[in-house]
Amino acid sequence: MSPPPVPPHDEDWDAGELGCGELVMNLRFLLKAMRPGQVIRVRATDTGAVEDLPAWCRMTKDTLLHHDPQQSFYYIARGSY
Repeated sequence: MSPPPVPPHDEDWDAGELGCGELVMNLRFLLKAMRPGQVIRVRATDTGAVEDLPAWCRMTKDTLLHHDPQQSFYYIARGSY
């Protein structure tokens, strides 16, 4: 079975090792500058990001489209708010 396709993205952000608080606050700022439906590719290497980013998306109505654990990429579509 082949892996799911990587979605195209409009923005790119390397969050590096930022922890939960800084990670989601900066992500919120970046997403607010985008239009609904646009996609940001986030590279987050903090070990908590694997739980923090999906939880963030559920709370904000943004959509986690794809996670590439080998490269620590998260593809998130901005919700309509």
